[in-house]
Amino acid sequence: MNADFFKNYGFTLNNILHISPREAYELCQKGAILLDLRLELLFNSKRFDVPEMLYCHNDEIENYFHHLPTNRPVIIADAVGIHSKEVVEFLMNKGYTLVANLVGGIHDWERDGLPIIVDKDETMTGGCMCQLRTWSKAKGNKSKKS
Repeated sequence: MNADFFKNYGFTLNNILHISPREAYELCQKGAILLDLRLELLFNSKRFDVPEMLYCHNDEIENYFHHLPTNRPVIIADAVGIHSKEVVEFLMNKGYTLVANLVGGIHDWERDGLPIIVDKDETMTGGCMCQLRTWSKAKGNKSKKS
């Protein structure tokens, strides 16, 4: 893919390209890879439904970034677009040029009605933070101990 892949998409602020969820979806259909930075439990319960997606928690990007292709466009996404911007900046400092930040993360993606994959068994449920557990555990599908 060439350097013009992101041409006419998004807006640039502080040298970082920011794209909307709809633009990101369109670009993923054209060959961009989406990198999801959210916590694994969030990734397991709800994912972007795009042709090509990678997962790496944002805390692990320094150990993972060398696995990302340098010749393919990569859209960085998280829950609401905060950590993704930081990771785009990190990747640009490492020489990546075909990177963009997804504005609003999966929150705005879902709000805009774009496709997601939901695994109900991995969805978190509970009345407060101390009671959170996956749906399958809340329904009593606990694995038996020997």
